[in-house]
Amino acid sequence: MVATAVAAAELTAWQPGDEGQRALKYAFLAFLDARPDDACTRECVPGHLTASALVLDAAGGRTLLTLHRRFHRWVQLGGHCEPGDANLRAAALREATEESGIEGLTISAEPLHLDVHPVTCSLGVPTRHLDVRYLVRAPVGARARISEESVDLRWWPIDALPGDTGTLATMIARRHG
Repeated sequence: MVATAVAAAELTAWQPGDEGQRALKYAFLAFLDARPDDACTRECVPGHLTASALVLDAAGGRTLLTLHRRFHRWVQLGGHCEPGDANLRAAALREATEESGIEGLTISAEPLHLDVHPVTCSLGVPTRHLDVRYLVRAPVGARARISEESVDLRWWPIDALPGDTGTLATMIARRHG
């Protein structure tokens, strides 16, 4: 499981590109400080850190989105930290690999974007996800395979995303630095 000290070190090292992301970074760090034993576990009812991936194809023109089975909307790949995840980056890469079925994904060295959103997790309790998002690239010729968490999995042109994708457009714009 991702230790809160490891997650804090990852976030501390990251230099966000704007004031909004900087404010979220410090809010995430304060949450980690307040919940040193469980901030990265789904059992942390007030909220917990999650890790997700903006998966782009090798050319960078399409992003892989999942029609989430429980949320009933198109979202980036990602989810909860699990035992064995050394850090948030590893959790994001594991989730992207599991949910896409694509081997050989490469992940950015640092986060791309932070987001907080309300959700009812698998435990059935309303909570918040403090989501740490990374940029992930698929290898040339990658073919995605639907997992049990998805109703559908599809490559979308980055300039023609489906409706109700929240902050995806912002994340895609950030990939250009």
